[in-house]
Amino acid sequence: MTVFRTLKHRNSAKRRGSVSRERTPMSNANRDPTNDVSRRCEGAILVPEPSREVLNDRQQLDYAEHRQRLIRWIATRGKDTRTVEGYAETTVRRRATNLDAFYRWVWDRRDGYTTHITHDDGHDYVDELVYRDCSGTHKSNLLKTLKMYYRWREFEYGDEPWSTEVSFSTEQHDNPRDYFTQSERRRLREAALDYGSVPHYCSVDPDERRKWKAQLARRFGKPMDEIGRGDFERANGHKVPSLICTSLDAGLRPIEVERATTSWVDTDNDVLRIPAKESAKNRDNWIVGLQSRTSAILERWLNERRLYDEYADTDRLWLTRESNPYQSTSLKYLLEQLCDDAGIDTSDRQITQYTLRHSTGTYMTREEDLAATKAQLRHRSVQTTMKYDQAPVEDRRNALRRME
Repeated sequence: MTVFRTLKHRNSAKRRGSVSRERTPMSNANRDPTNDVSRRCEGAILVPEPSREVLNDRQQLDYAEHRQRLIRWIATRGKDTRTVEGYAETTVRRRATNLDAFYRWVWDRRDGYTTHITHDDGHDYVDELVYRDCSGTHKSNLLKTLKMYYRWREFEYGDEPWSTEVSFSTEQHDNPRDYFTQSERRRLREAALDYGSVPHYCSVDPDERRKWKAQLARRFGKPMDEIGRGDFERANGHKVPSLICTSLDAGLRPIEVERATTSWVDTDNDVLRIPAKESAKNRDNWIVGLQSRTSAILERWLNERRLYDEYADTDRLWLTRESNPYQSTSLKYLLEQLCDDAGIDTSDRQITQYTLRHSTGTYMTREEDLAATKAQLRHRSVQTTMKYDQAPVEDRRNALRRME
C-alpha cells in the first residue's frame, strides 16, 4: 500500500469559516463561507475534492494559499508574462484542474504532500503521459498546462526554464499502440520463467561456483565473498516471473505495478483485488481474473519475499534490486532484457509496460468481447476500450490466405 495516507481531521463548518477570516486573506467575493478550502479563485476551486480527500486541514490551508497565487497568475499573466496577458476563466478552470491532478500525481510518487515540484517531476510526468490511455488532444492540453506551470515557477521562484522535446499529435487514432502477439506473449512468459536462472549451489565445482559468484556479485551489488547459497536460490526466485505473468494477465499499468501490495493477491480465487484508492484513474474496486498458473507463481513469490530484508517493513508486492518500487523506466529495462532473451524483435517498436497491456486488451476482445476487456483493463469509459475492437494482425493475415 502506498505510504502516503494522510488522515482527514475536518473541523466543523463554523470553525473552518473562522480560520478563513483569521488566516487567509481573500476577498469576500471569492469566499465560500461554509468551507475555507473550497473557495474559488478566478472561477477555479482552490482545493478540489480529490485533494481534500488526501490532505489534512493544515495541508489544505497551505495548498489553498499556494494555489491562490498560481491561479491568479494564470488569470493575469499566464498567456504572456511580458504583456501581462492572462487566460479566459474557462481556460483558468481547466488548467487549474489539470494542475491539481499533476500535484496529486507528485504526492503519490513522493509518498507525501509537497509544493516543491522539480524539473524531474515534469519529465517523469510527460514520460507517463506518452503511454497513458487517452487522446492525443488531451495529452497535448496536459503538456501545454505543464509548460505554463513551469513558466510560473520561473516567474514566482526564479527556477530555471523547463522544456521537453516530447509533443503529442491532436489527431485521433483508432488503433492501440504496439502490442505483443500471441506467440510473443508465450515466449515472454517462458523467458520470465528462465530469467536470471543459475545452477544449484551444490551442483557446480568450486571453480565454476566462483564464476557464478562473480556474476551474482554484480547482479546483487554485493562483494563476491559475501555471495552464498541463499543468493543462488534468490537468483532462481519468482519475483520477475510473478511480475510478468501477472502483467500479462491483468494488463497492469506502470503505476499499478508500483502501487501493488500483497493484499491485492487472492490466490484461492485466482484474482487480483484492486481497491478503489489504489486503482489508477478509477474510483471503483476491481476484481481482475488470473490464470491458475499465474496464481501459483504469485503464491510462491509471496512465500519467498518474506525471506528478504528489503520487504520486512513494506507490503509492496515487487521491489527492484535497489529496493525501490518499479516504475516506467525500470519496467521498460526489464522488458527489453526479456525480449532479448526471448528473441523478440524490438526494432521500430516501443516496448514498454503498455505493450503488455495493449496485448491483453487486443486478445481479450478477440476471445471475449469489449465488456470483458473493459473490466479486465479497468477502463472507466467504453470509448477507451473501443480501440481494441479490431482483428489482430495474425487474424487478418489468415483471412488473406483464405481469400486466395
